[in-house]
Amino acid sequence: MGQNSSKTSCLFCNIITGDVDANIIFHNKDVIAFTDINPQAPVHALIIPQRHIESINELEDTDKEIVGKLFLAARDIAKQEGFSQPGYRVAMNCNAAAGQTVFHIHLHLLAGRELGWPPG
Repeated sequence: MGQNSSKTSCLFCNIITGDVDANIIFHNKDVIAFTDINPQAPVHALIIPQRHIESINELEDTDKEIVGKLFLAARDIAKQEGFSQPGYRVAMNCNAAAGQTVFHIHLHLLAGRELGWPPG
């Protein structure tokens, strides 16, 4: 799927509609989170807006509320799953050169081991 993928061909949109199965760990009217099928840490969740936005570059000033809600969901999941202490990492990739493979903005929430720096 390329950068100009349509909402109907978007894997994450299909998870939202239930057309593709996922292990949902959090949801509300604006945000949904599920475990990554290719985890890079013992805990690896993807947190997405229910509204399709392809990349950070596509964000509008009016999207600041949904971006905030993604981070609040990360906080809530960390508390819910018991890893807010000792800590966790939240990251978002923008475009293919940075590692974005699904063009629907999403946070990666990683935890469950010590995470080195720099990443990748």
